[in-house]
Amino acid sequence: MKTREEALKFGLSFKSVYEEKPFHDPNWQLIRVKGSKKAFLWIYERNGYINLNVKTDPEWRDFWRSAYESVTAGYHQDKEHWNTIILDGSIPDKDIKRMIAESYDLITDSPTKRIYEAVKRIPKGHVATYGKVAEMAGNPKMSRAVGNALHKNPDPEHIPCFRVVNSKGELAGAFAFGGGGAQAKLLEADGVEVVNGKVDLKKYGI
Repeated sequence: MKTREEALKFGLSFKSVYEEKPFHDPNWQLIRVKGSKKAFLWIYERNGYINLNVKTDPEWRDFWRSAYESVTAGYHQDKEHWNTIILDGSIPDKDIKRMIAESYDLITDSPTKRIYEAVKRIPKGHVATYGKVAEMAGNPKMSRAVGNALHKNPDPEHIPCFRVVNSKGELAGAFAFGGGGAQAKLLEADGVEVVNGKVDLKKYGI
């Protein structure tokens, strides 16, 4: 991702958002969330490159700045909660998109974000059902949303969705985790026994 058009297209792909040019200056484009009208993506050109300002969790702020020289403290914004991404070609698209998505989640406090945070709290050596994750995320009725969110997991390394099973303790289908048997291997490496594609919830469930 290097152009204004690419950034704008991705920014507008999120639910209930719109573009605004608030400063009577065509250089500045903001993507806001409908309702709250809060901006999660600022797009502008500076020093010959398209720049993006995105909101960031303080826990991840310094990680992104240390990972890429082209991620700096937010230009003209609160440097504790905003980063600037310089689109100079040095940052992989997947990480640019992840930073934009994180900004959107922080601005909207989306159910997806709460689901991912709940999954992070499943201890090593244990599993949780979709229903339990929904309950931990604040809404016991959104089990289906849990499945959808985990299917789109942007960060499997830090969001251990392999620890989530259905209400019978059964593992996900072969389409997940890179093929048949992959989830079982991850669970067994985690210290969870898998027998015939199932986990004993009484023993390992939280």
